[in-house]
Amino acid sequence: MEKDAFDDILDQWSAERPELDTSSLGVVIRIMSLYRSFLRDATRALEPLELELWEYDVLSALRRQGRPYSLSASRLARETDLSTGAMTNRIDRLEEQSLVRREPHHSDRRRVMVFLTDEGIARIDNAIHQRLNSAALSLRSLNKPDQQTLASLLRKLVLNAEPERPGACPP
Repeated sequence: MEKDAFDDILDQWSAERPELDTSSLGVVIRIMSLYRSFLRDATRALEPLELELWEYDVLSALRRQGRPYSLSASRLARETDLSTGAMTNRIDRLEEQSLVRREPHHSDRRRVMVFLTDEGIARIDNAIHQRLNSAALSLRSLNKPDQQTLASLLRKLVLNAEPERPGACPP
């Protein structure tokens, strides 16, 4: 298999410190590099829709719930791996764009429910196609069985790294 730039880094460490096992570092630095690349790709894919990735994340979390496309503000924060304060700020910004609306919870006035508006539904339904196309392009060098194997291996890492809740990285 062809060597990449990370192989050079690992080879340098092996030459300098031959007693070290650098194999785990090789996996981690490649994943970190891919994260940055995938993040750039996702951001670029959403630019024509004038949608930022954080906006996509929130709208996606609501859309995946099914009708009536709503979650409590605190659950929405958990779904997107944010603090409730950060989520309040994001809801404010999405509400200004008429992509979501807030309503008091029907039985607990202390809770706030966040709903997708018709405009929010249209934006996320368009954006999911862009995200899927971007993801497919990012993985074009892997066939479907390789993608499934990689997903399975990464799932093991995610479950081991954060047993309570994996970090949010919505589709």
